[in-house]
Amino acid sequence: MSSLNPKSSNEREPYVVSGKGYTAVAINAAAKAGEYIKSRQGTVKELGTKSSARDLVTEVDKGAEQMIRRLVMTHYPDHAFLGEEGVEPGANAVTAALEELKDNEYLWIVDPVDGTTNFVHGFPFYAVSIALAVRGELTVGVIYDPVRDEMFVAEKGKGAYVHGVKTAVSSEASLDDSLIAVGFPPDRQFAQPTNLAAFQNILPKVRGVRAGGSAALHLAYVAAGRVSGYYEAGLSPWDCAAGVLLVKESGGAVTDMRGEPYHIGTRHILATNGHIHEDLLSSLKEAGATGF
Repeated sequence: MSSLNPKSSNEREPYVVSGKGYTAVAINAAAKAGEYIKSRQGTVKELGTKSSARDLVTEVDKGAEQMIRRLVMTHYPDHAFLGEEGVEPGANAVTAALEELKDNEYLWIVDPVDGTTNFVHGFPFYAVSIALAVRGELTVGVIYDPVRDEMFVAEKGKGAYVHGVKTAVSSEASLDDSLIAVGFPPDRQFAQPTNLAAFQNILPKVRGVRAGGSAALHLAYVAAGRVSGYYEAGLSPWDCAAGVLLVKESGGAVTDMRGEPYHIGTRHILATNGHIHEDLLSSLKEAGATGF
């Protein structure tokens, strides 16, 4: 794996990867953006909103996306780029953006700060998410947590890694033994009621539920075996593209919340270790919380 091993238990080498392959470019872009984001923690001066007062955006989001775009386009000027900060809020705008870009052979899908609300409040659970889709198939997925200095990397058909160590989903085979993650996006009309209905049905059946506030990191944690599964209705491609590949390459399962196959436009996500997937799908259907 391209990423370097730690020098010691407390000190890691910088993420500078030789070569200009897709994965190397994604890792370098994520590392540089992550370093910038972490350096700005606690210094945000301008706080804006998008779809609502709960849908935050900062100059750090915009600056990090510009940085990633510039680094990617330096190597691949003919590739297409889909970044969160370049699309108006709302499901219709996301659908329109995907339609406009669908004929591009190479599409980079980027969330510069997944977990902006956490970042603004100083809650240390946010990440850079970068994915590359080739002819519609997720090929590279990188998620970088700058707070913990954890770089999650997946390549289609080659597995997934964190700091060069191969990741694998957890082994829990029953909901009783499972720790589940959930998200509550800013949309209070549709997504939050849907996710809450699922939460009320699932909570009594599982060991515990966690809501960390970053779809990317929740998916990375499914891939790394830290949570058994994760669901959330109301996501956008940049929230989950990289994480979906991480889960798949770690041996997990990803569908929409009805059980249909994932594609880049999927907005309602269920990702698990595979063993509990059908049980969680059943719970979502029981709760009327599939998002459809």
